Amino acid sequence: MSIEGRLFYNDPLHPGQRKQQGSIAAQPEYFHEWKESSLTVAPFFRLDIADSERSHVDIRELFVLWYPEVFELGVGIRKVFWGVTESQHLVDIINQTDLVELPDGEEKLGQLMINLSILRDWGTLDLYLLPYFRERTFPGLKGRLRSPLVVETNQTRYESGAKQHHLDVAGRYSRTLGDWDVGLSHFQGTGREPTLIPGTDASGNPVLIPFYEQIGQMGLDLQWVVEEWLWKLEMIHRIGQGDSFDAWTGGFEYTVSAIFRSKMDLGIIGEWLHDSRGEAATTPFEEDIMAGFRLAINDMASTELLFGVIQDLDRLSRIVSLEASRRLTDHWKIEIEGLIFTRQSPNELLFPQRDDDFLQVSLFYHF
Repeated sequence: MSIEGRLFYNDPLHPGQRKQQGSIAAQPEYFHEWKESSLTVAPFFRLDIADSERSHVDIRELFVLWYPEVFELGVGIRKVFWGVTESQHLVDIINQTDLVELPDGEEKLGQLMINLSILRDWGTLDLYLLPYFRERTFPGLKGRLRSPLVVETNQTRYESGAKQHHLDVAGRYSRTLGDWDVGLSHFQGTGREPTLIPGTDASGNPVLIPFYEQIGQMGLDLQWVVEEWLWKLEMIHRIGQGDSFDAWTGGFEYTVSAIFRSKMDLGIIGEWLHDSRGEAATTPFEEDIMAGFRLAINDMASTELLFGVIQDLDRLSRIVSLEASRRLTDHWKIEIEGLIFTRQSPNELLFPQRDDDFLQVSLFYHF
């Protein structure tokens, strides 16, 4: 269970928004293992006092896995993560983003799937059938971190006539070759990132309506370890969402161990983010660089800190992020996250959120 306070420094910009947000959440987990199979159950619940759209229930995991020696077969709801970079995860497309949880897209909704993993000397082949689509969550009228117009999910539109029941398919081949980790992936189906089109609600008020296109996306992720250096790359080519485009994020993490003759490790991070759509990109990272560091105290409380700055190379806009965590007791843990949006110009995607700098403090109790 957790108690969370999301504290905003500035007053809201848009009508209807509350200044501060507080919530409680719970994610119980159950795991049982038999000789060659297992069951995982992980429901999720959040109640937010300010934004009713952020109050939601989800099944993060309800998954039965059968694993004889040469393959694994799973059925149910599951979260699957693909990706290696720090600033964004371009190739991570199986699960829908739970945007009301965190604006950085790191939190995901559970996805119904059938997953076959074939494990051989030549690598691992993962195949997915995804029979039901999950819509992205968006902040409501009273929520912060949104555009001036609320996203009206009751009017969601699809390119496919099957709507949420379109059968999506995906596959990923991965292999370790010496110091290299290589992943090649393909997804075909309903895009997880909607195009937001202008419309009106039942009262005639202007709103944004999500439209989900049918897309194809090829992905590549690479990691290369050279002593203290960890080099990373994620690259995609997507068709079906307007003109086809390419995007990539690449960079490094250099680890300095035992800094100042202590137990602490310091990772220095640098990444370049590129989207071939340029100004037409649907993300704020069309040409940016990220610099930051990761500090691991390596103490009994597992204290960690991650700090980063993403700088637009064409403008002065900048995003500053902070993540920190520390175990307080055997049962209690504290996590702190923060985002600052600086110098956002009127023609940038994050301009409507220019006054939504926030610090989020969460206390977790583990039974």
